[in-house]
Amino acid sequence: MRASRLLSILLLLQARGQLSARELAGELEVSPRTVYRDVESLAAAGVPVYAERGPAGGYRLLDGYRTRLTGLTADEADSLFLAGVPGPAGELGLGAELAAAQLKLLAALPADLAARAGRVRERFHLDAQGWFRDAEPTPHLSALADAVWNQRSVRVRYRRWDLKSEVERTLEPLGLVLKAGLWYLVTRADGAPRVYRVGRVLELEPLSEHFARPEGFDLAAYWSAWSARFEASLYRGEVVVRLSSRGRELLPYLLAPAIVRGAELSAEPPDAGGWVRATLPIESPDHALADLLRLGPEVEVLEPPELRSRMVDTARALVDLYGVSGEPGR
Repeated sequence: MRASRLLSILLLLQARGQLSARELAGELEVSPRTVYRDVESLAAAGVPVYAERGPAGGYRLLDGYRTRLTGLTADEADSLFLAGVPGPAGELGLGAELAAAQLKLLAALPADLAARAGRVRERFHLDAQGWFRDAEPTPHLSALADAVWNQRSVRVRYRRWDLKSEVERTLEPLGLVLKAGLWYLVTRADGAPRVYRVGRVLELEPLSEHFARPEGFDLAAYWSAWSARFEASLYRGEVVVRLSSRGRELLPYLLAPAIVRGAELSAEPPDAGGWVRATLPIESPDHALADLLRLGPEVEVLEPPELRSRMVDTARALVDLYGVSGEPGR
């Protein structure tokens, strides 16, 4: 356990340049006193680590000092190659860099771990693209990635969510997120963080101005909170239905997870025929009509009456179109 912690201190200093004893203690979940002892052990073992005094001080490695990755466990080496995503890296303009980095990593690993990592690449593949849709063109993704990295403002022309109007915005790009095959830009606009879909950026102009990132901004935490709020905001209404046992089986394959969760949480005990009454969240009556028609005769709308009437009208229109006998229409 201590040997692993010493290696972690070494790699943290190598990656971040300088860290205080308190910062190292927070990363490793130990006390600062433990960090003091560990750093003394590293220095005694010949690692060129030294302390800078003062309020802005901390521990540093001698400039130019690097360590080879001989401390990796087999599972850690495997995970590094499982983390490689060639498609998204290529979209960011980093495909060649990723390939070069993997080659360097293979060269640095001991022979047994290098062979194991090679087998991982042969036998596991990550495809981040969602099912049943083509990849969304993102011609400005690489430029946005450069703006994120260099903290440089950009001016964009953007197609809004309704796809009918366009706006111009000056943005301070904070990060990029790949979600189910779609790229999103987390940015600051008008002083507040916002999210833009990269595929809807029509034009982009890098600006000369640089910006300071918000102190303590955590991209992963912001995205998690924003996406939860976004999903919840979509479902502003409810519909009461009866679902057959077959309908409940089909639900996860045909409707969104939020609707499935609503059905599971609200379902009453089944009646003699196996049908259950449940309340489902909906985006709008139009969305609900399209969604519930996918379940065919395995669902009955009970409330609201307006949606039930639209389901009846649609069913009658289908009968009129196909005819009672199933013969081609007039």
